[in-house]
Amino acid sequence: MSPGGASTDGESRVDLHVKTLDEDAVERAKAVGLDAIVYAPHFTHLSTIRERAARFSDDELLVVPGREYFTGKWSDRKHVLAVDPDEPVPDFLTLEDTMAEVATHDAAVLVPHPEFLTLSMTERDIETYADRVDAVEVYNPKHWPWDDRRAREIARESGLQTYISSYAHLTPTIGEAWVEFDRPIDSATGLVDALRSGAPRRMYHRDGVGHVLKRRVEFAHLGWENSYEKFERVVVNGDEPTHPAGDYPDRFAAMNAYR
Repeated sequence: MSPGGASTDGESRVDLHVKTLDEDAVERAKAVGLDAIVYAPHFTHLSTIRERAARFSDDELLVVPGREYFTGKWSDRKHVLAVDPDEPVPDFLTLEDTMAEVATHDAAVLVPHPEFLTLSMTERDIETYADRVDAVEVYNPKHWPWDDRRAREIARESGLQTYISSYAHLTPTIGEAWVEFDRPIDSATGLVDALRSGAPRRMYHRDGVGHVLKRRVEFAHLGWENSYEKFERVVVNGDEPTHPAGDYPDRFAAMNAYR
């Protein structure tokens, strides 16, 4: 492999959405043959994400910083994934404000898990912001088969590019789904360019009993992800690093969906 983790065969295998990053996560990514991962943890300031991505990148694996924005109120929350955004943008802005902010960045904008449970952009949302979206996710291990079918239908109707990811909240799930681009990708800019230009890609996911078990464990993990305790910490107390009242320009406080 060449610097940054690009494959020597001229292609790059990328897991476009990973929530966990440590030595074990890096070891797992390398073991399953990934060249790059997008690290986009929940409720983590972009400065921290960038620092960790740089720390864990090496000649075998490129770690690209990303932000999955938590838009709107808890009762109407929708996720938006930005790959290598330029500047910090907080959570809890309206979807409209979030999309307007990210549109000013040289980032790739992805729609993760469309219409999945109560935390996703809808088909109408995607239609509204189609000119700002670079790809729609059509598979991840948390999905059930009907979620995958609906995601493919939405993507087909939108005419947008597609992608898949592991959406790994747990280390063993990293690399269970990935995108193979037709070019070496050795930088965050290279990945953003590939996504924004609609570069040719092939998409793969694992199968078999082991994959099914990992899918079920990942889905069960949503129970904690959406617990009241987390709601209280994130919304009621407002003490998460990505709250608009935190380390962000003052103008974001006025955009807080809870104001």
